[in-house]
Amino acid sequence: MKKRTILLFSVCLLFGCNPEPAEDNSTPFLDAEIQNFQVNTSIRALEVIDDRHVWYAGAGGKYGVTTDGGVTWRHDSIEIEGTFPEFRAIASTSDAVFLLSVASPALLYRSDDNGQSWQLVYTESGEGVFYDAMVFMDDMNGVAMGDPVDGCISVILTGDGGQTWSKISCENLPPAEAGEGAFAASNTNIATSGSHIWIATGGGTARIYHSADKGKTWEVHQTPIIQGGTMTGIFTVDFYDENNGIIFGGDWERKTISKSNKAVTSDGGKTWELISDGIGPGYRSCIRYVPGAGGRSMIAVGIPGIAYSFDSGRHWQLISDEDFYTVRFTPSGDAAWLAGNGKIARMTLKTSGAHLTVPKNAQ
Repeated sequence: MKKRTILLFSVCLLFGCNPEPAEDNSTPFLDAEIQNFQVNTSIRALEVIDDRHVWYAGAGGKYGVTTDGGVTWRHDSIEIEGTFPEFRAIASTSDAVFLLSVASPALLYRSDDNGQSWQLVYTESGEGVFYDAMVFMDDMNGVAMGDPVDGCISVILTGDGGQTWSKISCENLPPAEAGEGAFAASNTNIATSGSHIWIATGGGTARIYHSADKGKTWEVHQTPIIQGGTMTGIFTVDFYDENNGIIFGGDWERKTISKSNKAVTSDGGKTWELISDGIGPGYRSCIRYVPGAGGRSMIAVGIPGIAYSFDSGRHWQLISDEDFYTVRFTPSGDAAWLAGNGKIARMTLKTSGAHLTVPKNAQ
């Protein structure tokens, strides 16, 4: 088991100096302690149950779980007719966990025995079928979304704890625009708060779909995020409460570009304001608010690096150059789990430093 420590500057790293004086929003991230885990798959979906109980879903039909904070892992895979699904979405309730594959046929599995056995509860085949994200709002109500089919984005809902799922008709959704889709980059195309659901899209346009009634009715709003290209748009969305949210993305083919790639809302997603435009981090695949921080502190991960903001995204600090696809906080907000290509990490947030536990040389 290898360990290494990376020293991180405690000065304000703004990804290109901001000529205006920055607020005192820096925390002295002094080091990153790295400890190897062995994970042999690319992981874009994490589900953090509590500080010690964490699930992942990955490529090659693989999934895994730890119940002791990463000391030990149980790894397994699902095979169907000689093929292994690509899982890029995972979600849970208090008594079940769910895995969702991407391309046709989309396969949604449910386990109520901690992954010992799996039941196929939804499947969908056809041209254009590609599911990107899934989340539960509570123990009964869940939602998953995918790319447009038959003129509208794909949205499936459950109201019985994931035992059955049904797809929303295009008659009940706004029509998709030309080239509109979503990116299965981090299982964060969907955000929820109370009865509200927000869905982020990209490609030909970058829009936010919103439902205030658990998916019964929908509206859609434009955003100022870069759009119009194959790999441009919103890659991730998070809401701190029913009013305050953030979207992040950019141009995957020009990852260093930091213009028109991050925006916030204070009216539930109706209008969006660009933040740190032209400065701060470029493309990122996942953004998460720190729980209990009043909507001011957040972490963005992607390629390259982990960025942290203490002032609602106005200024950013690079805390590690490690590449990750996705991040999830523990309920307390004291730690975060991250995952990427062949690696899982646990990062503990402290005012005296950020301690990052990450696998290297995964086998």
